[in-house]
Amino acid sequence: MEIAITEGIKVSVLTEFQDFFSDPKNQQFAFSYTIKIENNSEYTYKLISRHWYIFDSIGVSHEVEGKGVVGRQPTIEPGDFHEYMSGCNFSSAIGQMHGYYTMQRIMDGKKIKVEIPKFLMVYKPILN
Repeated sequence: MEIAITEGIKVSVLTEFQDFFSDPKNQQFAFSYTIKIENNSEYTYKLISRHWYIFDSIGVSHEVEGKGVVGRQPTIEPGDFHEYMSGCNFSSAIGQMHGYYTMQRIMDGKKIKVEIPKFLMVYKPILN
């Protein structure tokens, strides 16, 4: 599990190879990732947008941004969390992602960039 904490907002990531959606013989590797965003601050925040940097081991990179996560812009109260699952496909057996969420403090509208930690997605049979 990878973890980053920004101003009391904890982001943790777990990844999993998706065998059913992959075809390694044809260089198609699918991964899912589960992200948990915990609000350990004293303020209520709304997740406004996400910004991703995505890389694979053959040199292909993408930058993706958009509103919310998986179609939602959750508001997270102090002591609460939001969890979601998404996925990414690669043409190589190893991929990496990291980025940030833009979150807005409800009380005064202040926006902060919350780090999404760098995480690897690895098709484990290549490690043998």
